[in-house]
Amino acid sequence: MFYKFFYPLVRHWTGFNVFQYITFRGAYAALCTLLLCFLFGPPIVEALRKLKLGQSVRDDGPPTHLKKGGTPTMGGLFIIISVLVSALLWMDLDNSKVWLTIITFVVFGAIGFIDDSLKIKCRDSRGLPALLKLVLQFLAASVIVLYLYCHEKNSTALYLPFFKNPVVDMGWLWVPFAVLLIVGESNAVNLSDGLDGLASGLLIFVFISLAILTYLSGRADYSQYLGIPHIPGAGELTVFSFACVGACVGFLWFNAHPADVFMGDVGSLSLGGVIAVISLLIKKEILVLIAGGVFVLEAASVIIQVLVYKMKKKRVFNMAPLHHHFEMSGWAETKVVVRFWILGGLFAIIALSTLKIQ
Repeated sequence: MFYKFFYPLVRHWTGFNVFQYITFRGAYAALCTLLLCFLFGPPIVEALRKLKLGQSVRDDGPPTHLKKGGTPTMGGLFIIISVLVSALLWMDLDNSKVWLTIITFVVFGAIGFIDDSLKIKCRDSRGLPALLKLVLQFLAASVIVLYLYCHEKNSTALYLPFFKNPVVDMGWLWVPFAVLLIVGESNAVNLSDGLDGLASGLLIFVFISLAILTYLSGRADYSQYLGIPHIPGAGELTVFSFACVGACVGFLWFNAHPADVFMGDVGSLSLGGVIAVISLLIKKEILVLIAGGVFVLEAASVIIQVLVYKMKKKRVFNMAPLHHHFEMSGWAETKVVVRFWILGGLFAIIALSTLKIQ
C-alpha cells in the first residue's frame, strides 16, 4: 500500500524514492510487526486469559510441564495479524507471489485455529483427529502446489546445494514432492513448539535466511553472480520474511521462559506452511530444509520413534520430539532451548554458506 501510494510522489520530492527499495520496506515491515506485537500483545494475552483459552498439557510428558496447564494459547493469532497488517502496508500488492504467500499463511493458520479451538473446547491436548488434520493440510497444500505447477515458470526443476544448474526436472512428480514438503514443514514447526521460546527462536533464524535468499533470488545481478536461479518478483517476499522476523521476535518477548502465552497450532502451522511455500517459489526447497535443520531433526525423531516402536516395541528416545528426549535426560528446559537455538543458527549459516560454493 505504501509502495503504491508514496513512490509515485517521487516526482514531487526525491525522498519518496526510498519506497522502491526492498531493503527499506523489509526493515520497516519488521519494525512494524515488532511494534504491533509490543502494543497489542499484552491486551491479547489478557483477553485469552479472561476467556480461559488455556493450553491442555499431556499428562505423559515431562512432569515439569504440568504446571503450564492453563497458560493462554493461540498466541499465534497476533503473529498472523501483525504480519498481515505489515504485509498489506509495506509490500507491492500487485505481485502474485505476495498473494499466494498471504493465502498460504491464512489457510494454514485457519487449520491451526480449528485445532486449537477444539483442544480448548474439549479440554484435550489432541484437538482435531490426526487423520482429519492431515487431510485438511494435504488439501490446502495440493491447491497451492497445483497453482504453482500451472503458473510458475520452471517450477518442477529441482536444485541442490553446490550445483548451479537443476539436477533434474521432476515433471509431475514435483507435485507430490511439493505437497509433502508443505505438509511436512508445517508439522515439523508444530512439533518443535513444545518448549517456551523454542519454535519462535528457531523461526527467527529461518526467516532471516529466507529474507536473504529471496532478496538474492529477486536480483538478476546477484543471482547470476552466485549461480542461483533468478526469480522475478521474489524480492517482495523479502519484505514478508522480514515481517515474520519482527513478529517472531515480538512474540518471543511474551513466549520466553516462563511463557505468558503459547503459539498454538494457529501460529506454528501457518509459519511452517509459509516457509515451505516461499522455498518452492524461489527454488530453494532443499536449502531451506538445511536452514531449518532443527525442525527436520525434531520431525525425524518422531518418525523414528514411531517406526521403531511399531516394529520392535522399543523406544529410541526417552520421549519424542527430540527436545523432550533431552528434558527427560535431565537437561533444564532453558538449556535445551538455548542449545537448540545455537544449532538453529549454525544450520542457517551452513545453508547460506553454500551459495558461494557452487
